[in-house]
Amino acid sequence: MPHRFFFWFILPSLAAMLLFIALPIVSVAIQSLFVEHEQVMKEVENCGPFNCTKVLQIDNEATDALREEAPLGRFNGLGTYTNRSHLAFGEISEIWGKTDTAGDFIKGVYNLPLYKAFSFTLVYTFVVTPLVLVLGLFIALGVNRLPAITKGPTIFASLLPMIVTPLIGSLILFWMVDADGILGATLQLIFDDDDLSLKASAPLTWIMLMVYGIWHNAPFAFVVFYAGLQAVPHETLEAAKVDGASRWQQVRYVIVPFMMPLVVFITLMQLMDGLRVFEPIIGFSAQAKASSLSVAIYTDLFGDTKLYASAAATSVITIVAVCILLTPVLIRTWRDFNRKPT
Repeated sequence: MPHRFFFWFILPSLAAMLLFIALPIVSVAIQSLFVEHEQVMKEVENCGPFNCTKVLQIDNEATDALREEAPLGRFNGLGTYTNRSHLAFGEISEIWGKTDTAGDFIKGVYNLPLYKAFSFTLVYTFVVTPLVLVLGLFIALGVNRLPAITKGPTIFASLLPMIVTPLIGSLILFWMVDADGILGATLQLIFDDDDLSLKASAPLTWIMLMVYGIWHNAPFAFVVFYAGLQAVPHETLEAAKVDGASRWQQVRYVIVPFMMPLVVFITLMQLMDGLRVFEPIIGFSAQAKASSLSVAIYTDLFGDTKLYASAAATSVITIVAVCILLTPVLIRTWRDFNRKPT
């Protein structure tokens, strides 16, 4: 395709990416450098029937004048990034000086808000992603071997977790693991402990959130792998059977290498979904036991105090983290794309 035609072909996509992705990111990065103006106070005299007292109250006119003069707020530079709610360089140095063991240091850093959210986000991402890949592939292999008459209903049933809205799905599982729910009551019966609660334990809450993440995301991997299986060369599989390859060897040495581009694609999607995990935590009301970067942004934006600069700084840190974690996968994709056929 001539370069001129290619340019006009991708121009609408480039314009949309610039308008809806690049410009908002730049705007958020700029906003993270500013904080809200401090309220200007003034001393006024309140007089009653017997005496007069002086009190401090907000000077609305002076505060509004500051906001009109500098709409973005007061310039804070990288101060928001380094405060206790984010990278917390000062607090980490203090913890380092007070702790004698690596375990105590890690525990102290974990108690800082951003690192606590980042810890769960990373654990969730790196546990859910490989299990989704494996489970999706096994489901696709199993469905592909079913008789044609049963494939349709099986595929429909397998796609149900993906069809259900994430928030609704998490709420349903949340009710099921409640003490009065079927899963919670069953566990209490099995362990003969009426006080057993999945919601009261942070480790069990983490496991529950990851189980939900696998259940909800596996159908996407299944659909992609199932479509890829239809394109696997039957001649190659037949040749492998003739050579005595077992079913496992066929999957390992023929099917998986052939579908490696799909594996990379699903990995990219799952990494991005995992790093922005939000709905399960809200649905499970698990903010006290597990937090994520997206939940931290949501809390800053819709909490009792609107912390726009804090939310913007967390967003920028999240974007940087996503870029760092996706870099190895993107480099592999680029090398595979540019590899010359032998």
